[in-house]
Amino acid sequence: MLKILLTGCAGRMGRAVIEAAKENGRAKIVAGVDISENLQSFPCPVYRSVYDYAGDADVIVDFSHYSLTRDLLEYAVKRSLPIVIATTGHTAEESLAIKRAGEFIPVFYSRNMSLGINLIIKLAKTAAAMLGDDWDIEIIEKHHKKKLDAPSGTALMIASALEDSLSYQPVYTYDRHHEHREREKNEIGIHTIRGGTIVGEHEVIFAGKDEVLTLSHSAASREVFAYGALRAAEFMRGRTPGNYNMNDLVSSTISPDN
Repeated sequence: MLKILLTGCAGRMGRAVIEAAKENGRAKIVAGVDISENLQSFPCPVYRSVYDYAGDADVIVDFSHYSLTRDLLEYAVKRSLPIVIATTGHTAEESLAIKRAGEFIPVFYSRNMSLGINLIIKLAKTAAAMLGDDWDIEIIEKHHKKKLDAPSGTALMIASALEDSLSYQPVYTYDRHHEHREREKNEIGIHTIRGGTIVGEHEVIFAGKDEVLTLSHSAASREVFAYGALRAAEFMRGRTPGNYNMNDLVSSTISPDN
């Protein structure tokens, strides 16, 4: 049984991970970390600080807040624990800290824990390489009205992944309403929609001459991200120090020996 220390356990995603672990049957949330006061009848012990927990764990799964990343990495390194970071919105300094922690412990980081969205990224990279520079690329992301960051970390992850398949260095364009000009060839347009209870939708549009190719992914519930996080936690058990991501997990699924 995989023993998980879950940070951000009282949030929407934290609770989804707890439910997914119950259904999974291969993982157990041994403790949680959260500052919420709404913890009545919680299914595991909850601590206000990760440093308050000294019990056993096989891996940390983090769905808290990016501002806590440095403390979590420090704790993980001190205890030699693998960590799965599922928060987004990190600063450049925090992103560097994530990378550097991989020198000491196994660190898994992804802006999106869905296996489906990461398969879409693989397909999008193939499409960009095959279609060439004559096709314009636009990304549309849709999320619920309570989401704070825009564009989504997943939209930026898709755009960043496409760079390796392009012959040019793309410029991200987020807003065109104040500019009256033709679209530049080196642009990747990234568009944000916020409303209602949309869990998460992403489209990658390749617009060529007289034809359009669209790759899309829609998450019907947060459970897809919770199950992806559990898959990542399972993937990280026994790993050597290093930086891992969903591409590694997807590749290991296709080629189990990886």
